[in-house]
Amino acid sequence: MQTLTVPGTLDSLGAIGQYVMQAAAKAGIERKRAYRLRLSVDEIVTNIIVHGYQEAGRNGDVGIRAEIRPNELSIVLEDSGVPFDPRSIPEPDGLEKPIEERDIGGLGIYLAIRGVDNFRYEFAGDQNRNILILQRAVT
Repeated sequence: MQTLTVPGTLDSLGAIGQYVMQAAAKAGIERKRAYRLRLSVDEIVTNIIVHGYQEAGRNGDVGIRAEIRPNELSIVLEDSGVPFDPRSIPEPDGLEKPIEERDIGGLGIYLAIRGVDNFRYEFAGDQNRNILILQRAVT
């Protein structure tokens, strides 16, 4: 699919969500798994916008590209925000506790990474690259 490039603002989340759902449909991903992928992408992009751009006083775009291969669908997110590898956040403590007793923070990234079959992060040049992968059913 063609790359979608949007401003790094929260207003872009709707367009990104539509793109992800279209890519998942094109790849034949079951609706429940496609929705989980959309939530994962939404969480990662929200962190890019809020932490990588807004809190750092930066402006930039978010590029999103779907790569459909015989066995997998990859969603590649690229941005020029502050370098950040989501895998560097430790798994949240106290997941067994009631929500009101848990520490704030880190749960969204944890769920985003767990919501896909494989998650990779790369930093090349001045670009963050988050890659979210779902396996496709082989027919």
